[in-house]
Amino acid sequence: MSDLVQRVRDVLPSVRADLEDLVRIQSVWADPQRRDEVTRSADAVAKLLSEAGFSDVRIVSEGGAPAVIAHHPAPEGAPTVLLYAHHDVQPEGDPAAWDSSPFEPTERGGRLYGRGTADDKAGIATHLAAFRAHGGTPPVGVTVFVEGEEESGSPSLSRLLTAHQDALAADVIVIADSDNWSTDTPSLTVSLRGLADCVVEVSTLDHGLHSGMWGGVVPDALMVLVRLLASLHDDDGNVAVAGLHEATAADVDYTPERVRADTGVLDGVDEIGSGAVAQRLWAKPAITVIGIDTTPIAKASNTLIPSARAKVSMRVAPGGDAGEHLAALTRHLEQHAPWGARVTVTPGDVGQPYAIDATGPVYDAAREAFLQAWGQDAVDTGVGGSIPFIAAFAAAFPDAKILVTGVEDPDTQAHSVNESLHLGVLERAATAEALLLAKLGVLAKLGSDGQIPT
Repeated sequence: MSDLVQRVRDVLPSVRADLEDLVRIQSVWADPQRRDEVTRSADAVAKLLSEAGFSDVRIVSEGGAPAVIAHHPAPEGAPTVLLYAHHDVQPEGDPAAWDSSPFEPTERGGRLYGRGTADDKAGIATHLAAFRAHGGTPPVGVTVFVEGEEESGSPSLSRLLTAHQDALAADVIVIADSDNWSTDTPSLTVSLRGLADCVVEVSTLDHGLHSGMWGGVVPDALMVLVRLLASLHDDDGNVAVAGLHEATAADVDYTPERVRADTGVLDGVDEIGSGAVAQRLWAKPAITVIGIDTTPIAKASNTLIPSARAKVSMRVAPGGDAGEHLAALTRHLEQHAPWGARVTVTPGDVGQPYAIDATGPVYDAAREAFLQAWGQDAVDTGVGGSIPFIAAFAAAFPDAKILVTGVEDPDTQAHSVNESLHLGVLERAATAEALLLAKLGVLAKLGSDGQIPT
């Protein structure tokens, strides 16, 4: 095992160079003008996996973005491990808000800055490093699945899993797309909130009216929309929609000081909601207004606005059903519009939450690998965000053990400007994964017929 740790260090320079080349590809699937870049990214990932020694590498698409599947067969009697990452990235936003070019990887203070350096092209780098450290001959079968539209909600994932179920079948699934407790302490993610969103439109008039002539008599739509959106929370900031599920979070100490350090909340701005931070962040529903369509200030006139709309995003606690929660949100919006305003709710994306029973020999092996690679025990954490495809994986492969790991840390700023990867975290994450593959090979030898004991 100590030799394996050194071999990870030996391959990291080449892995980092490959990661930087991937970051330079603007693989934003959400931008139709850059769909060719996503294709170029898939080609680059496939080339890297072929050069690493995978004998069967294919680029697949089921009506969506190109994904890459690479397979290295298991030695006789050994299990297969599926390693997941995604090669698409979020839009970069305003490039002027970045301290360096978003698609030119730049190192500062031990961190590599650029869009996708962490989320999730570093996941690809982690898998490459672990496989290369084993010299291309790990003691278990390895399948790498690199998706191309995760940042757009994975709309074609279910079709990919159905069409390529045999190629993706595995005994253990490692999903490298999550966070760590800190740059010094790893996390094993054991719960994830689900997602449901919708667009709500309110209408009060069939045309705009002069606000001086009719203001104070008939309501404008934006006034109605603001009041309707305000009804989604109580005065303390708790979600006020009836019928939503609440779970129980892992028992960790998340201090107010850490909240401020991790979020950059402005001085004088209070937290919202009640209960422990971990409970609010990982195990309670949350609702956010993520966009509003109305007259922009630059084009504003003294007119009562006849209609306005907003996009509302809801996170669903583990154990809840995202579809039922969307129905509850829809009922609330339809029933709480003031002054009889007309309300139309258009449902959007739905992704189910997931909770993992992280007990048994596979998880014990993972914790041992974390401890050896990081020098610290892994913290069992939840994720406040959503990775809906995990529930899809669990449904497609119900007997597989799922491990949710990652290379992010509280300063990564995924989805924001100045996204970055801590290079020390990359080394430790790659080392832990390489060790895990070795330990799973040992476990299989202890089981009957090469199966990992449960």
